[in-house]
Amino acid sequence: MSREWRTDLALLLLRLSGLGLAFAHGWGKVIALSAQGGDAPFVAGVAALGFPFPLVFAWAAALAELAGGLLIAVGLFTRIAAAAAAIAMAVAAFLRHRFAQQILAWLGILEVSDETRQRWGSPELAAVYLAILLALVLMGGGRFSLARLVRRSTRRGR
Repeated sequence: MSREWRTDLALLLLRLSGLGLAFAHGWGKVIALSAQGGDAPFVAGVAALGFPFPLVFAWAAALAELAGGLLIAVGLFTRIAAAAAAIAMAVAAFLRHRFAQQILAWLGILEVSDETRQRWGSPELAAVYLAILLALVLMGGGRFSLARLVRRSTRRGR
């Protein structure tokens, strides 16, 4: 197995995490926003982070996760979709879950009560998605992507 083939296989495995992002995170948010609109708890969470127009930003984050996750999984517009989803994950990890403060607390540099840590929630999943998404922004979708298939078929059709 060549190094290039292994790299493309690894990119495929990373891209498949987009399904988790889409269905475990984005789908529920889109359903809640569709049914509850501005009354969805996610909108209140976005407002609590200080974003203007929280309903707009909530929809942007939900669609970045759902549509972005699906595009990533199939390998279409991978870099763009991964960048949009990475922004949503960076906000989740660093603003909502206070990842930087939690690292400082884990290192014993910052004193944080257990109650505060529980209120912040766990940043690990958002941080892992962020790392995966940033790798995909840098590397693209790879050989086993829909974009590659489309490019190949359009070249043959000329």
